Amino acid sequence: MSTETDPTTAGTRVLGDAAPVSYSEGATAALAARTPGEGAAGADVGAAVASASDRGARVVAVVIALAWHTAIGLPAVLAARADLAGPTLVLACWTLVAVTGAIAGLRLLRGEPLPAWPLAVLLLVVDALVFAAAGDGQLFTAANWVWGTLGWFFVLVLWGRRVTGLLVLLAAHSVIALVAVLVHGATAPADLVRYTMYVYGTSSLPVAVFAGSAAIAALARNRAGAAAAAYALVAERDAAEQARQERRERLALVSGTAEEVLAELADGRADPTDPAVRRRCVLAAARLRRLIAESDDVPDPLLHELRAAADLAERKGVPIDLVTIGTPPPLPVEVRRALAEPLTATLADARDRARLTVVADADEVVVSLVVPDSDDDPTAGPGTDGDPRVEHLQERDGEIRWTQTRWRR
Repeated sequence: MSTETDPTTAGTRVLGDAAPVSYSEGATAALAARTPGEGAAGADVGAAVASASDRGARVVAVVIALAWHTAIGLPAVLAARADLAGPTLVLACWTLVAVTGAIAGLRLLRGEPLPAWPLAVLLLVVDALVFAAAGDGQLFTAANWVWGTLGWFFVLVLWGRRVTGLLVLLAAHSVIALVAVLVHGATAPADLVRYTMYVYGTSSLPVAVFAGSAAIAALARNRAGAAAAAYALVAERDAAEQARQERRERLALVSGTAEEVLAELADGRADPTDPAVRRRCVLAAARLRRLIAESDDVPDPLLHELRAAADLAERKGVPIDLVTIGTPPPLPVEVRRALAEPLTATLADARDRARLTVVADADEVVVSLVVPDSDDDPTAGPGTDGDPRVEHLQERDGEIRWTQTRWRR
């Protein structure tokens, strides 16, 4: 096979045998559904669903942390400022945590990584400073804002990591609080019970949100992966059924193309030496090759089918020039068949030479064939049984025969 590119027309001249046979369109779809990429696609779907679920939980955690810190902690600090042992230090620590939480929340919502453990250490230092600066009178009040707020900021800086890390930070926070309680002399049974309730109440909800969001994201990932796998199985089954249907339809077309002439030859009603019978055999063979070529998976199916139809004429020694200008858009099998079928008989009957031209763009495909005229009439004229979207024209003047099919979007 040789290929020439015409720089003036951006066309391609193709000579030689047809391209190798490949899988049918339906079979290709079925095979694609069974490729290893199926698992990767399911994992991608699961990851996307899990990410969407996790993003909603992140928004909730950021809103709770900043809202609690601003709406509950700050008013309490300002109201009890005169009673705090170190009000300036408490406010400075509140501001530091607010800025840190805002930056961490913004990066968390953007999906950017956080320096989790340096931030965790900073929060524990703030925790100790606030307990020391709160004083005896405000140890168990809202002015000691680290009780209710700090656990949520632990959640922010450790988001996406194991719940073990959060439990360690909350345990450290509980130890710092216990040390502060003992240092301030709040050792009465009521104070210790209050300490226990504070630790439980301020730790359980952050842990529940942290662990629950991770569990929901994992469940969403698994469910989405299972749904994607089920969809892939359905798609594979549908593709296999489509491939079987295509094979049945193609077998019916192939049988109808050759059955009549073969039956006449078998019954002795047709003479193999008769030129008309031989021409019918050539025509049937050309149509068979074109129908078989319809199932091939190639970049340009229309060109491939036309080359298959021209193959028998080339084997008879008839030089055929196939020139293409432009790239045909993806076309259904029915349209390609209607474009190629009227030219198949003329190609099979060509004797001296033939020129086949395909001009295409995104909205139109025109296939033209020019051969020397002869007394034979391989076609009965413009067809009416093909695809209604395809026009068929034919003219002859005694010297040449011109046949054209045209598809418009």
